[in-house]
Amino acid sequence: MNLTRVRFCEEVDNRLRVLKARTTLSANLLCRIGFGLSLAEPTIPEPTQYPENSQREIERGTLTGRYDALFVARLRQRCRDDGMATDADHLAAQFHAHMNRGVLLLYQQVKALSDLCKLATVLQ
Repeated sequence: MNLTRVRFCEEVDNRLRVLKARTTLSANLLCRIGFGLSLAEPTIPEPTQYPENSQREIERGTLTGRYDALFVARLRQRCRDDGMATDADHLAAQFHAHMNRGVLLLYQQVKALSDLCKLATVLQ
């Protein structure tokens, strides 16, 4: 996957600010959790719904950390399960879409740090 930086849509940028205030977690950790939520959704995210129109841009290595290979493997498997292509460009578009959609999903479910604990038990 040829993606080195992820630029978020303006709505997601705003939601990340609110989530950080609610939870005190950094944006990259919130994005990681959101990514998992998005992968768990049965629908396929549409990359065009998330224009790269905000100032927030995060390095892929910061988003995934030492688990980058795991993130890519989970994304590749999800694309295969959905009958989608797994070439580098398509994976990059889906990575971007799942990161953005995931933050929006997380925003809907987390009003305080304690909600993350509840969410963790549900996701297990």
